[in-house]
Amino acid sequence: MKASKRFQFFIHAAAVVVSLVILAPFLWMVTASVTPPGALTARPYHWIPQHLDFSRYTQILHGHGQDVAGAFRNSVVNSTIVATGTVVLSMAVGLFGAYAFAMLRFRFRRATMMVFLATYMLPPIALLVPLYLTMSALGLLDTDLGLIIIYCSYVTPFVLWILSNYFVTIPAELEEAARVDGCSRMGALFRVILPAARPGLFATIMFAFILAWDEFLYALIFTSTGAKTIPVAIADFTGRYSTDFGLVAAGGLIASVPPVLLAIAFQRFVVGGLSAGAVKG
Repeated sequence: MKASKRFQFFIHAAAVVVSLVILAPFLWMVTASVTPPGALTARPYHWIPQHLDFSRYTQILHGHGQDVAGAFRNSVVNSTIVATGTVVLSMAVGLFGAYAFAMLRFRFRRATMMVFLATYMLPPIALLVPLYLTMSALGLLDTDLGLIIIYCSYVTPFVLWILSNYFVTIPAELEEAARVDGCSRMGALFRVILPAARPGLFATIMFAFILAWDEFLYALIFTSTGAKTIPVAIADFTGRYSTDFGLVAAGGLIASVPPVLLAIAFQRFVVGGLSAGAVKG
């Protein structure tokens, strides 16, 4: 039955309100990043700055490596390396594990899956001490490799959970037909299952990247200088006695660019990847 005009108006109005609520903090970051420091603390506060100040972006992009703004550029490189490495390793492990959990039948399959999910549900603070001692013994503190290993410990269970639920929605007859035609299990996985699961793969890659890109606690504890990531570098913008909120906003906007571009690139796959698990077959 065709929806009434009143209902359609309500749906669109609700969508506008939700969009404004979600975008309001982002819009404040945009204005704060170009507002002079004095105007940020003025009362009453002017949401639209009278004078635009782009000096913070200049400070971040062209500052010296010794100050916190200049060190931000190094953190961008570190975050890119760590997030990309985490996604590659987690997908390489989680892809085969998810296929096994979804397509194969073996003893303790469900119990094993629950163990992986339990490690993902543990609060990060509970693992700090053992992880720190392990990384210290291996000499991996303040290194990109150390962060990649730590991030994989909770991103991989996430990948297993998402992909295994998506692989279950793929008809088993597709794999059986490929096996009848002479494909091995590996051949069926790469020639049949993965092409059919492309929306789920892209959605998983995007969320795994965001998990590693935005992580703060582990990066704060396990890095000091050389391997600082973006969230830690932005936290360094806070001074002992004062904070330039405009500089924090500018750093946050720059840090949000890669995830936003990734979401735009994969947006048509994300909806399919998230909704396909609702219908099997």
